[in-house]
Amino acid sequence: SLEFLYLGGNFITSIPPELANLPSLSYLVLCDNKIQSIPPQLAQLHSLRSLSLHNNLLTYLPREILNLVHLEELSLRGNPLVVRFVRDLTYNPPSLQELAGRTIKTRNVPYAPSDLPENLVRYLSLATNCPNPKCGGVYFDSCVRQIKFVDFCGKYRLPLMHYLCSPECSSPCSSASQSSTSQSESDSEDEASVAARRMQKVLLG
Repeated sequence: SLEFLYLGGNFITSIPPELANLPSLSYLVLCDNKIQSIPPQLAQLHSLRSLSLHNNLLTYLPREILNLVHLEELSLRGNPLVVRFVRDLTYNPPSLQELAGRTIKTRNVPYAPSDLPENLVRYLSLATNCPNPKCGGVYFDSCVRQIKFVDFCGKYRLPLMHYLCSPECSSPCSSASQSSTSQSESDSEDEASVAARRMQKVLLG
């Protein structure tokens, strides 16, 4: 039944995901710590109205934070994500099993439980669709982890973490021509406008 939790100024370096087990939590203060990342499980705090994260070491936020539909106040001042922006791209090459699974799912190869071992049928059911609407791909364990910048209030760009099926779905590297724009980048701008409408009370300063 806890509604207000103040943990500011305690040199905390990480947030335990177990905080998501507080369904009545409305105000969470984690300011003035050493927090570098936000666990996506906090998106389960559906009663949360105020989240204070100022004066930490955050460089990005998980995209799941957009699921906090009742959030009225998000304080982020004094974090690296406000004063500087970092593009992060990591990718582990997919295994042969994943490549085979991607082929089956993207090409709609028919199969039945009698055709494959139980563990492979279960594996194929774990496919995650790539969020790029022009991609149509899927991934299992190997994906691109990338920072996507979402515009807020026409002044700040808020970095959110998102996942793609392959590097081909990411924005072009800095050495590419400025005149060229990938499909995923334009999709990112479309999604950015949607995100900005959903969260309109963000405190960045």
